[in-house]
Amino acid sequence: MELKPSPLDDPRVAQFAWARYKRMMRFMALITTSVVMVSWFVLYQQVGFVSIHFYIATGLGIGFAMLLMSALMGLVYLSNGTGHDASVVDPLTDEED
Repeated sequence: MELKPSPLDDPRVAQFAWARYKRMMRFMALITTSVVMVSWFVLYQQVGFVSIHFYIATGLGIGFAMLLMSALMGLVYLSNGTGHDASVVDPLTDEED
């Protein structure tokens, strides 16, 4: 079984991929902030002022969930977009395939 090198082993490819990932995360942080602000506005319009802790918990919950999802999906795109996924050797496949 021959090991294939990962394209992320090349420093130029890795630097480009991580820069693209960081740019995407900055964009998603901006979108997340916007969504949290809109959700606070909608909640205030629907419920009124209940407690500051309600709004803090809602903002943190929405923000954490959105940023976690975007970080994980960004890593999937980084892995697939650089060809790192294709360099993984599957020991369960037949050699003649």
